[in-house]
Parts: sequence; C-alpha cells; structure tokens
Amino acid sequence: MKRLYYLTSNIDSADLISTDLHKEGVSDWRFHIMTKDEAGLYHHHLHGATPFHRYDIIHRGEQGALIGITAGLVANLVLLLTGVADSLGLFTMLLLTTVFAMFGAWVGGLVGLAHDHYKIERFKPELAQGKYLVMVDVKKAEEEKVRQAMKRYHPEATLLAADSPFSNPFVNRITAKASN
Repeated sequence: MKRLYYLTSNIDSADLISTDLHKEGVSDWRFHIMTKDEAGLYHHHLHGATPFHRYDIIHRGEQGALIGITAGLVANLVLLLTGVADSLGLFTMLLLTTVFAMFGAWVGGLVGLAHDHYKIERFKPELAQGKYLVMVDVKKAEEEKVRQAMKRYHPEATLLAADSPFSNPFVNRITAKASN
C-alpha cells in the first residue's frame, strides 16, 4: 500500500478528482482531502481528512508506548534487583509493563493532538495558501493505473510525494524534515 499526495488549487478540481478516482475504483475510505476550507469539502460532499491524518496521534502514541515499555522494563529490573519481584510473580511484572506501555501510548496520543502529522508538515505552506492536498491510498497493483488517470485527466494536480500510509515510530520530526 502506498499513499500518493497530490496538490490542487481549487475545490472544483478536487471534486472532479474525487469523481474520476471513484470511476477508477478508489473508495472514499482510501481517498482524503486536506484543506483549510472544511466547509467547501462538506458542501461538495468530499471525504475530508480525519484527525488521524491531520494530527500526530498514532505516531506519538506509538512512541509513547515504546517509552512506556522501556520504563516498565526498567521498573521491573529495579524490582528484580531489590528482591521485591520474588513476591510479585511474572504475571504482575508483565502487567506492570503493560500498564506503563498503555499509559505511554495514551500520553503520546494526547501530545500528538497538539502537533500536525509528521508526514503532512512538509505541505503546510501550500495548505496555508488555501490549496487542497489530495491523499490517495493505492494498492501496489493499482498504483500505476491511478497515476496515469491523474496525469491524463488532471494535469493541474501536482504529484508532490509517494509514501507509506503507515506510521514509523522510530522516525522523529527532525529526521522526517531532513529527508524531505
């Protein structure tokens, strides 16, 4: 699966892209538009970006879970070294690590609500100008068909990037900016 990022300058173009992508078999669940004109998307019945596309909820949540697991393992190590773990048992120690991981994921997700998605950050200048970012998730077998359809029917839409739709918790914001 790959996510293609296209940029277009007006709502009518985004509407036509939506219609043509539906003809190519791309469902609403794999097609999202991000813009500051949310009302325009609503009036044109276009599938807008979800909070998971807009904000860094998943990415930061994954990072928080990893930090929580590490903290849980360190806590277990301290319990082992002090001899307290002898009376607790393995199940309790695993539960402790799980609680730390879940707390870390929760806190990370909350932190992610305050930040733009790390993969979308590079498109902020265009979005601030009122342009429309069209994100299309395609399977490997249909990628070329979608690219050709976009090139043929929508030369006004610029392909900005092709990336994985999945989050990588080991990529931080600085690394993501440097690779763009």
